Amino acid sequence: MNVSPVFEILDGRFDAGLVLLADHATNHVPEQYGRLGLPDSAFGRHIAYDIGIEPLTRTLAARLGVPAVMSRFSRLLIDPNRGEDDPTIIMRISDGAIVPGNHPITAEEWQHRIETYHRPYHRAVSEVIAKVAEASGKAPLVLSLHSYTPAWKGVPRPWHAAVLWDTDERAVRPLINGLEASGDILVGDNEPYDGALKGDTMYRHCMMTGVPHALLEVRQDLIADEAGVASWADRLAPIFDRLNADPKLHEYQLHASRTGPYPSTPVAP
Repeated sequence: MNVSPVFEILDGRFDAGLVLLADHATNHVPEQYGRLGLPDSAFGRHIAYDIGIEPLTRTLAARLGVPAVMSRFSRLLIDPNRGEDDPTIIMRISDGAIVPGNHPITAEEWQHRIETYHRPYHRAVSEVIAKVAEASGKAPLVLSLHSYTPAWKGVPRPWHAAVLWDTDERAVRPLINGLEASGDILVGDNEPYDGALKGDTMYRHCMMTGVPHALLEVRQDLIADEAGVASWADRLAPIFDRLNADPKLHEYQLHASRTGPYPSTPVAP
């Protein structure tokens, strides 16, 4: 296990070929930022982190015996699942909550957060993916874990889980089929969000490099306690295992993005 103020790497068999990611694992904010001017209650909400994802990622990584990378800072400080040039990388207002610590913000502080938190997290992701590729001798399969609210602006979200993606559907279709096979849940296909987001984690580490991948969202009320996490780990572990056993999900294959052409220069490390 490798723990820093910015990320945590969970140990596992690098030669197994599978990497788990959790961009929004925690609601931590470094002491020097206080609470960004927000009440403590804000940090129990989805605006601060993906509820249930840290324990779910830990459980799955342990059960499958594979490495995982988790962020250790709140998305309210800076969102690791956004490109560096995305104006929403530091939110001034999040789901109706004004974030005083983010507005006003100087250009220097904006860049400081990128260099101190965002880039080191992505370096850790890159390094783990590279180590898995080297140890396994093939393209890794990358599965990113997130969670979403059961309703948005008063409108219920009926999906129990969702798979988000851009144009590379190699891991997407078997993941959706595996989830639907039980017959007891509704699975969203690019619902409630569209998975094509220029510069996000999947774009940066998988779309641009041809690595097979999928982003799985689980509805937060279903993994908000230990029983829910255990139930979803039981559901997901055999599905992830089957995906990882498929040789077709360990081949490099570049797909064009729906967001437009890839940048001509590499993303900053």
